[in-house]
Amino acid sequence: MLESETPQPDAAEAAVPLEAAVPLDVAVPLEAAVSADPLTLAAPPADAAEVPADTEGIWVRAWREVVAGVKTLVSAAVYATLIVTFGFQVARVDGLSMAPTLEDHDRLIVNKLVYEIGEPRPGDIVMLYYPLNPEKMFVKRVIAREGDTVRIVDGRVYVNDVPLHDDYVPAEFRSHDDWGPQVIQQGYYFVMGDHRNNSSDSRHWGPVPKKYIVGKVKVRWWPLQDARIF
Repeated sequence: MLESETPQPDAAEAAVPLEAAVPLDVAVPLEAAVSADPLTLAAPPADAAEVPADTEGIWVRAWREVVAGVKTLVSAAVYATLIVTFGFQVARVDGLSMAPTLEDHDRLIVNKLVYEIGEPRPGDIVMLYYPLNPEKMFVKRVIAREGDTVRIVDGRVYVNDVPLHDDYVPAEFRSHDDWGPQVIQQGYYFVMGDHRNNSSDSRHWGPVPKKYIVGKVKVRWWPLQDARIF
């Protein structure tokens, strides 16, 4: 089974309160000193005249930096929403039905666009809705497509009477069941887990309609030492 991990909306949409005031009128106390000549006033200290300009500049720069930060957060939230909704989805493997290709708790990136413009092909690892309970999601491998005839004899899979090339399944993971033969109906796909003797798949609940196939698994990004592109 597969659990989706989508970007957390609360982090991307968190409101960032901004409070900044730019002083418009800065009072600078000046003390006039009477010189020996009662008609001449001493000039105020030079640094006193520069205080308002420096203070205002600091507030303006701080305000601009805060505004820029907010724009970055909003942009990230928008991009994340678009990517998850229309392009890619992050998911986590829950279970061992695809072992040894995928292990429990592996993190995946699923391409949701690829099947909008193309068709699933045998050998593709796909994320799909569980036909008996579409609230759940599974990850399986496509074995055959519409029009193909699938037959299993003592665990050996045949597609159109040709033995399936499935060296990715270790001997200890193979099953010894019989199934079919059955022609896959229009718009449906036959899927199986790589862990043949520990997988609930099309042998048990039948072929999957294309509308239930969410996307193609493209990347395993976690754990990092096992990262790979499919």
